[in-house]
Amino acid sequence: MPDRRVVLVLAGAAVAATAQTAHAGAHVKPRLKDLKITVLSTMLADEGIGEWGFAALVESGGKKILFDTGARPRTVLDNARELNIDLGDVEDVVFSHFHDDHTTGLMTLRRELMTAHPHAMSRVHIGKGGLDERRGGMQNSVLAWRKAYEATGGRFIEHDGPVELLAGVWLTGPIPRPNPEKNYPPKIEVKRGKTWVPDDVADDQALVFDTPRGLVVLSGCGHAGIINTIEHARTVVRVAPVAAVIGGFHLYNARPETLKWTARKLKDLKVAQVLGAHCTGIESVYVLRQLMGLARKDAQVASIESGYDLATGIRTGPIASGL
Repeated sequence: MPDRRVVLVLAGAAVAATAQTAHAGAHVKPRLKDLKITVLSTMLADEGIGEWGFAALVESGGKKILFDTGARPRTVLDNARELNIDLGDVEDVVFSHFHDDHTTGLMTLRRELMTAHPHAMSRVHIGKGGLDERRGGMQNSVLAWRKAYEATGGRFIEHDGPVELLAGVWLTGPIPRPNPEKNYPPKIEVKRGKTWVPDDVADDQALVFDTPRGLVVLSGCGHAGIINTIEHARTVVRVAPVAAVIGGFHLYNARPETLKWTARKLKDLKVAQVLGAHCTGIESVYVLRQLMGLARKDAQVASIESGYDLATGIRTGPIASGL
């Protein structure tokens, strides 16, 4: 009879090896064969409604994920309808972080879609700490409607590390911060246990797509820092050039020296395209374009319906591109 202890040790080793392989990189798995990202909430709009907020629909392998849900209750729902985009088959929602300009649209989406599609918007992936109480100049508004959302059958899934949501689609979980990027509002506190401490938006997370062209990184606000985000993406998925970085990078009020440092780091990381939305800032995108030496088509400001296609790269509307 085999020694049961040996079996358990071998099983444990196999599990550990599997976990290590998954965390070390997705290079052992097939790259994405298709990817489409469509911005449904940001400030500029050729069609639909612009707002200070962010949301983007991800489509890959016949599956959909909604990344953030905008700042106002109906923005994402109404923009999707105007663009003839069906959100009824979206079960998984990712919150990049708890701020209300990324989370407010969820309850409207859930209530309006669940009658015909019971599983629509029924799972929310949030970084560890995203459900903690805040005070100061900002409250955690998610806590105000969490019970109402859960009463509909929806549930929150809290992540403290990376996870592969779909084949080749990785959620980073909370992002380590070795670089001195501090892209978050001051004077806000978060409750940890019984203690209030300064809030650095520790729940900030991003999506990373492993494509044949390299990594594509989707950021909500980049409160962890866009360089920290990309470097962590390369740790989680694989060391590879970055085909595109998309979304909010919280650079709209960055100082010139910060933009210079960021541009240099982006070049070092071999970032080929930039689509800056939301809190990135319009002028900041233009400065990054110049400092990185990118062509106009490769560094753009996002607008409603802009996004990314695996075949063609980033795209934006005429109000942003002028083309």
